[in-house]
Amino acid sequence: MQSQEEIRQEVWGHLKNSQCAYLGTAEDVQPRVRPVTLLNVDEKFWIATGTRSQKARQIRRNPNVEVCIPLGEETCNGYIRVAGMASAVYDDALRRRIGDTFGYFGGTWSGPEDPDYTLIRIHRVEIEYLCPGSNEAHTFIVHTA
Repeated sequence: MQSQEEIRQEVWGHLKNSQCAYLGTAEDVQPRVRPVTLLNVDEKFWIATGTRSQKARQIRRNPNVEVCIPLGEETCNGYIRVAGMASAVYDDALRRRIGDTFGYFGGTWSGPEDPDYTLIRIHRVEIEYLCPGSNEAHTFIVHTA
């Protein structure tokens, strides 16, 4: 049986600096799910989007979000699910530093001051992890500042 720390290390081993994930938000009572590029920088989760996008509007109304990353190349029988609170980041230096790690940033926005660029941070994070081939999910909290 793995320790909690071993499970945490296994989860961080699956996470890439940038990867496709599925973001769940709420629009009134209707859940909305879409693929996004999820960044993992300094063990913190980030999403960049247009300020007028549906996801940005939904997060402003209800900051509770979940992100799901399927694991397992062929069977997708494992996952990492990240639940947390999302908020926009307004610090230009941080917006530039994180924005520069998105491969599409320069082709989409003029810079960190672009009014159509919204950087979203997911914090107060709970992670649920189902290892591919396993039937037992593990849940733990990530304390982020």
